[in-house]
Amino acid sequence: MKPPLEKFIDRIETLQSTGNALFPKGLFPAQRSNSLIGYRRPDTTMFFSAITAFTLQSIRKYCNAASQAQIDAIHKRVTANYPDFQNKDGLKTYNFWKTKPSRHFPNGRWFHRFEHFRIPDDIDDTAFAYLTTDPSKEELFWLKEKLALHANGTRLWIRNTYPEYKLLPAYSTWFGKNMYVEFDVSVLSNMLYCILHYNLPLNVHDEASLEYIRSVIETSRYIEAPFRCAHQYPRTPLIIYHVSRLIAAFDPPALRPIRQQLIDDCKTILKITQNRMDQVLLATSLIRLGQPTGRVPVESFSEKDFKGFHFFIAGLLTAYENPLLYRLSASPLVHMHWTCEAHCWALLAEYEALWNQQRPNGT
Repeated sequence: MKPPLEKFIDRIETLQSTGNALFPKGLFPAQRSNSLIGYRRPDTTMFFSAITAFTLQSIRKYCNAASQAQIDAIHKRVTANYPDFQNKDGLKTYNFWKTKPSRHFPNGRWFHRFEHFRIPDDIDDTAFAYLTTDPSKEELFWLKEKLALHANGTRLWIRNTYPEYKLLPAYSTWFGKNMYVEFDVSVLSNMLYCILHYNLPLNVHDEASLEYIRSVIETSRYIEAPFRCAHQYPRTPLIIYHVSRLIAAFDPPALRPIRQQLIDDCKTILKITQNRMDQVLLATSLIRLGQPTGRVPVESFSEKDFKGFHFFIAGLLTAYENPLLYRLSASPLVHMHWTCEAHCWALLAEYEALWNQQRPNGT
């Protein structure tokens, strides 16, 4: 019988599309939904495929030769789709949806009809596209310059944040020329991961982005008001997962003051959460930060454990900077949730791989 890690990778491979009308070959099927309004649609996005490829790539060294070959094949099929999501003018930024032509809110009836819901390229998808490919030095330095052009204060100033962050020249989630500026602690963690991974020189925007991450953790705002800190990942376990991944990989000096607080908060939440996937995220984070944890029995998980778990959302009113509309934007009624079974299995594979590395010999 195969061990859990190999089973998870097998399952992920079987979920990768072989090509159909909804999901091109190599993409992982995803869905968007809002149960409060009875809405559910298949979603042709690069996001979950890219983060699944990244997650598998990050644990490849812990796998046997057969699983490594599977991961390489999965990765190759995913990245073959990236050109369809690349900037419509050929620039090396990437979009959540296909761009030529725009396929925002695909496979639906109404949202794709409205230009308001068409989104520009974003730094989150772009970070994972760069992390799962082999960009040249020229492309990486171009990306740094591009990020600076859309940082807070370069052209526009952020409105929907706490007063003390309004002058912080951190990166915005969005690349769009006229798009509002937005800070998301998890998105910033992902782009900074990319920048540090490629050992790019840090500038004032990188330092400001690190400062934003440090502050929302230090002030516990990421616990008290996670939506205000991360519109796309508006739950505390998701923020912990992203920030701890950055800290564990690169130990940025700016984030050292919050390391212990992050550990303590993670332990506290892990003790009380009943969501099994959140338990996986939190335990993975603690292992990354060098903390012993009890076993999460991922070998017994099934698709039922993924129900109700949303790794990523979109707030349909976050684009509005009117204070009243922004207050309404936190309501679940105007949130779209994205789910992907393959990515859930990848999170289990990640946990299992890290658990295997830290468990005592002979257990």
